[in-house]
Amino acid sequence: MRLRALFAIGALPALGASSPTFNRDIAPIVFSHCATCHRPGEAAPFSLLTYADAQKRATQIAALTSSRFMPPWLPEPGKGDFANERRLSASQIRTIRQWAAQGAPEGNPADLPPQPKFVEGWQLGAPDMIVTLDKPYTLAASGSDVFRNFVFRPAVNATRYVRAVEVRPGNKKIVHHANVLIDRSGSSRLRDGQDGAPGFDGMDVKIETQTFDPDSHFLFWKPGTSYSEEPKDMAWRLDPGTDLVLNMHLQPSGKAESLQPSIGLYFTDQAPTRFPMLVQLEHDGALDIPAGRVDFVVKDWLKLPVDVDLLGIYPHAHYLGKDLQGLATLPDGSTRWLIHIPDWDINWQAVYRYKKPLFLPKGTVISMRYTYDNSAQNPRNPSHPPKRVGNGDKSTDEMAHLWLQVLPRSAPDQRMILQESVMRRRLEKYPSDFLAHYSLGALLQAQSMPGEAAEYYRRALLARPGSATVHNALGATLLSGGKAKEAMAEFQQALRLEPGYSNAHYNAARVFLAEERFGDAIEHLRAVIRIDPRDVPALSDLGAAMMATGQTDESIRYLHEAVRLRPDYFNARYNLGQVLAEIGKVDEAASEFRAALKLQPEDADSREALRKIGRE
Repeated sequence: MRLRALFAIGALPALGASSPTFNRDIAPIVFSHCATCHRPGEAAPFSLLTYADAQKRATQIAALTSSRFMPPWLPEPGKGDFANERRLSASQIRTIRQWAAQGAPEGNPADLPPQPKFVEGWQLGAPDMIVTLDKPYTLAASGSDVFRNFVFRPAVNATRYVRAVEVRPGNKKIVHHANVLIDRSGSSRLRDGQDGAPGFDGMDVKIETQTFDPDSHFLFWKPGTSYSEEPKDMAWRLDPGTDLVLNMHLQPSGKAESLQPSIGLYFTDQAPTRFPMLVQLEHDGALDIPAGRVDFVVKDWLKLPVDVDLLGIYPHAHYLGKDLQGLATLPDGSTRWLIHIPDWDINWQAVYRYKKPLFLPKGTVISMRYTYDNSAQNPRNPSHPPKRVGNGDKSTDEMAHLWLQVLPRSAPDQRMILQESVMRRRLEKYPSDFLAHYSLGALLQAQSMPGEAAEYYRRALLARPGSATVHNALGATLLSGGKAKEAMAEFQQALRLEPGYSNAHYNAARVFLAEERFGDAIEHLRAVIRIDPRDVPALSDLGAAMMATGQTDESIRYLHEAVRLRPDYFNARYNLGQVLAEIGKVDEAASEFRAALKLQPEDADSREALRKIGRE
């Protein structure tokens, strides 16, 4: 009855020359707004590429477009000017309703536009590198949604610059959306497969790293995604040893399903000269939503310390989110909408990119205001009856996040200034927060302020005493400040907490190498290689330690492997030259020293080594 009433509103004209037909009026709308998903092989449950497909579903199409459930586009018009907007106009919706109400006529075949052409396979052409999950993951037939993280290890032997990323999820019908995260710390691989299946669980993954290296790009996939390249001067860096983590939202289909996703990488030789950054507003700590509450509000804000251009925005809540708002208050007191989603639906979350960068001057206050509905009247509430909900990464928990991709305008790179403001604002909300203290420690360490960095690392350890990551970072900071004995105590504590912590083994080896305790260094470096046989710095240092202890053949083997994996690694080239010179292989040694000089033309040691073997 409800659908019938929907189409009975107003008097509809009799079918005539001006009445809408599929070929002339509906096909252009469907082809441009619906066909990216509603076509064979895509995630939508049926195709809409032909008149027959659309005609038998005309009533359903009219109902879903009139309610604006389809095509999915959550932002309110006029509150953010976004690219690739899929929202239908009021005129288009009226046309669809009229067409359905008048029997869904086909019309003149001559009016039918050509079907859209879609690129099969990789949209951007053959990738320069494809990384595929080693073995398939099986999703159970039933149960709640699954959030699973799969770790990929691209085999690059030198720094590459990525101009585009394309995700092939492997089984589109069970994948709701996916994010690619960049892990330069190696922390994700330690969690990989711990429960006997590929990957590890978790909706929102936090990657801890002891160096300041902010995420910079939205690498997001959902059905119907159209891929594009980054601007030529905004590629992102992929170093040897960097892992990619594919964070996937999976939905059971009623039968056991297998998927084996792949990531395609497209490289450029142009190093980036502009460096965007992802800034997060959040106030998960305020999430404690009573059962039955229909208007629970969470807010957060940040005052920008630098001029930025806003490039894109990604709001995120779970099933209780209702009204999501992002706003900018400029220094002159005027306000500007960043985004407004009055009827949030986690099933259609997306990254929204602005048609033109939105300039936000220094002193602008960016803010979020999220309203949650934990009542029985909320059709998306996963709990029946409703129950009290706090923050967490399960789908039945809640989150209050607003991610913004910003590009600082001024040179030099001002991301550290921005990140420091983000973390100090976080400490205002959570004075004992582990992440904020740890991140501020990493920022200060990156600015060669070891004393100040150590203080924040110690505060982080008060919040989380069992963090091997922080003990290792504190050790590295103490070592840079010349406190080798104290540093070693921190590395050893990190290894007691996490015996397989590769970075702590490597740092301990650095101390022993400096003290010429080569046997102890070799023990720790071998541990690194057991964990990761492709760790080039460890291979190079192990080769040097072997050379120092007279194990020439082993030294050459490890150094050759380091050079094979990373021809541009200076230390491996230089060390290999040294050991070859020592055993009389002068021509081969000269070749390595010359390769080292190409990498570091001003290196006096390599020039002196060439002089000593008579190959200047």
